[in-house]
Amino acid sequence: MTKADEPGGGPLTGVRVVELAGIGPGPFAAMLLADLGADVVRVDRPGGPGLGIDPARDVTNRNKRSVVIDLKSPDGPGRVLDLAARADLLIEGYRPGVAERLGVGPGPCHARNPRLVYGRMTGWGQQGPLAPRAGHDISYLALTGTLGMIGAPDRPPAVPANLLGDYAGGSLYLVVGLLAALHHARASGTGQVVDAAIVDGASHLAAMIHGMLAAGGWQDRRGANLLDGGCPFYGAYETADGRYMAVGALERRFYDEFLDLLGIADQAPARDDPARWEELREAIAARFRTRTRDEWTAVFEGSDACVAPVLSLREAPHHPHLAARSTFTEHGGLTQPAPAPRFSATATAVRTGPALPGADTESVARDWDVPRLLTP
Repeated sequence: MTKADEPGGGPLTGVRVVELAGIGPGPFAAMLLADLGADVVRVDRPGGPGLGIDPARDVTNRNKRSVVIDLKSPDGPGRVLDLAARADLLIEGYRPGVAERLGVGPGPCHARNPRLVYGRMTGWGQQGPLAPRAGHDISYLALTGTLGMIGAPDRPPAVPANLLGDYAGGSLYLVVGLLAALHHARASGTGQVVDAAIVDGASHLAAMIHGMLAAGGWQDRRGANLLDGGCPFYGAYETADGRYMAVGALERRFYDEFLDLLGIADQAPARDDPARWEELREAIAARFRTRTRDEWTAVFEGSDACVAPVLSLREAPHHPHLAARSTFTEHGGLTQPAPAPRFSATATAVRTGPALPGADTESVARDWDVPRLLTP
């Protein structure tokens, strides 16, 4: 029985994916497909990718299998094309034109498999003046206006790790595109190319805010709006022990409960007067500084005040709610986020740990019927 045929593997059981190894959003997108049950074969390059972490701890390679192919060797492209001929989806994250030069672009792949959905993950996209240029998450967010929205008005924009660009604007949009194109391919028999650019996805994520801007409900500057830290009842406050509490008491009834539990209901300035927001912020901040984070957590426990402790990455798996939902799981000694979302009929799971480069060559050659993978 192959990994793709195992019961309980998720809703994408039976879908075959070729991932041409890279860093950032491509591997994460392939992990999401693998978490959903797809049989993902990662084509690693000799020596591994740049910026790579220890392969044994790289959870973005969980639930996958790995083969090593040197695309610059005479028979390297042919081996990848053999895999593409038997795949439903392919993911590559090279700069535009690189896959073509290596002999594994959409043309050769579709010549072997017209039904293949060919996913291209880049920052700038396949066309445009910046398409051939290098970049990273922060570069793409900067040009879309997204980075400029985040942070305090008197400080440089805050950097949201690589979550907002690489993964939200990149990986998730690539996966949506791949699954939509797979649906079309199965209905029509014809594959296509999915051009997923982080600049497109990150811009699309801000659709609501662009609407608010057009309607006059959003100021085009940091720290002046309802959801960007400008509002005193939507932000984070330091506690007596140097930790933080997050406040999201936007609706009036939640706000009233927040003020009551905070203990300043009879002192707080009017919330609906932006001219007094700074005065209100100072009153809230002063009160939060009187107790520790854990003491405030106990105060707001069980309430609808929309207040939560700001936890660290190591603390989060132990929170009672996340523990009850098994939001995090442990596999092979690695604590990691469990697959998401959840399905009532096709449960997902962390089936295998990170795929080590080349460790699955024999099983892939057998299961996918690609004997050339075993050729020295």
